[in-house]
Amino acid sequence: MDGERDERQAAGAETRAARWRRWPLRRGTGPAGRRGLLRMVGVTLAILLVTLAGVTLGVLGGGRVDTDIGPFQATLTLSPDTEGGTTVDIPPLGALLLDSHDGPTHLTVRLGALDQGRTEALIDDPASIQRASISAVDDVRTGVMRLGLRTVASAVLATLLLAALVFRNVRRTAVAGGLALLVTLGSLGAAATTLRPQAIEEPRYEGLLVNAPAIVGDARRIANDYTRYAEQLQRLVGNVSQLYTTVSALPVFEPAPDTTRVLHVSDMHLNPTGWQLIRTVVEQFDIDVVIDTGDITDWGSEPEASFVGSIGVLRKPYVYIRGNHDSARTAAAVARQPNAIVLNNSTTTVAGLTIAGIGDPRFTPDKNTSPAGSGMTQEVADRVIGTGEQLAATIRRSPRPVNIALVHDPASAGPLSGTCPLVLAGHTHARQVSKLPEQPGQMPTQLLVEGSTGGAGLRGLEGEQPTPLSMSVLYFDQDKLLQAYDDITVGGTGQAQVNLERHVIQDPKAGEQVPVTPTPTR
Repeated sequence: MDGERDERQAAGAETRAARWRRWPLRRGTGPAGRRGLLRMVGVTLAILLVTLAGVTLGVLGGGRVDTDIGPFQATLTLSPDTEGGTTVDIPPLGALLLDSHDGPTHLTVRLGALDQGRTEALIDDPASIQRASISAVDDVRTGVMRLGLRTVASAVLATLLLAALVFRNVRRTAVAGGLALLVTLGSLGAAATTLRPQAIEEPRYEGLLVNAPAIVGDARRIANDYTRYAEQLQRLVGNVSQLYTTVSALPVFEPAPDTTRVLHVSDMHLNPTGWQLIRTVVEQFDIDVVIDTGDITDWGSEPEASFVGSIGVLRKPYVYIRGNHDSARTAAAVARQPNAIVLNNSTTTVAGLTIAGIGDPRFTPDKNTSPAGSGMTQEVADRVIGTGEQLAATIRRSPRPVNIALVHDPASAGPLSGTCPLVLAGHTHARQVSKLPEQPGQMPTQLLVEGSTGGAGLRGLEGEQPTPLSMSVLYFDQDKLLQAYDDITVGGTGQAQVNLERHVIQDPKAGEQVPVTPTPTR
């Protein structure tokens, strides 16, 4: 008996030892366990990939609804996008781009055909435009809600179908569908939590320049707080309604009676295309005054003087200061134009604006062969900064408060801080907006540097991409303070794309400081 018991105990011990040796395999540390783990990871990755593919296909295929917005038959579309935002597409006029929210979804609102019955009602009863614009906000809100629900349903359905085809497994298909629901709701929720209704205050327009003022609207109508978001959307839809219902000409919102519009140009550098662009903007934006901050020519020579003859064609006051590429002969040719005013450490009042300006102290038509003032020496820096000091003294002696000061090089602007609310400059061929260092007890002064309205002339072709043609429309209120400005950019030589960006002044914080030495001559 004892022998049999010992044999059974020995056999049990051997069985337990065998089980103990096999235990690592059960814990996944052996080859079979690793294969199982890799298989689980592969299945998980496959479910994730199928889910993402299904969501993408569902959004692209079903993220679209047709709805009525005012008199329009509009299409709302959602698409994957890392940057988010909204595009209001108004064919054939162009598009408004709004930084309305962050990714991962982009909303496109495409305004299509007009409903004939409602269009006739708009023509017969002008008050119906207002009623249509009032209902537009609700129309958009309802359309976006329908779009969101449809997108979620399409994404989940597409994922379920794709997972069923790939896996042929109910459990994995259900997991993929659940993940699709979470991903879609999370994406839409992320867009909703980053919503910026105030983005409609500063739309960016892309399209034909002739349509820009009609679509963007008058600067005085721009909202400056959240509560006016709905009103601005109403104005936008109402404005576009008028565009489509008018046959003879594209209408523009009537500007407020006390709005003064100034066109700021600079650095033409003998490019005749710049004059064509200026004439278009003067006509379409109903400009009151054109301000030129210099470098209208390249060499300041006698033959170039005929280039300024286009000033008289504008039939608007043209305030000019000399740049470092303009000679005294050039300034005299500008002064001979019937509508031109040349400032040189002097002031003038036009369209209710008191403007002070001074020419650049240098004359460097060719910085490679003319050493006078073309280098970055301390003497040149003192001359450029001293120009600003001279103009500041003139402004302080002015019997009327100066609204705008003009210098060619922004390095001359520093001494003008506190003398007036706005300084305009050019020279750098690149836009810059900053606030001059404030002086104790003095008013804040903002500096706006314009790009090159002539695309930097021939030198604009030296780089890989041509320098774009740039100008800005400035809007002043009844107190002659800058309220908003539109930056207009036209692609350089050989390019035709027009871009317009609206900026609203809301007491901006201090920006970049003005350099204490002149920028390189251009």
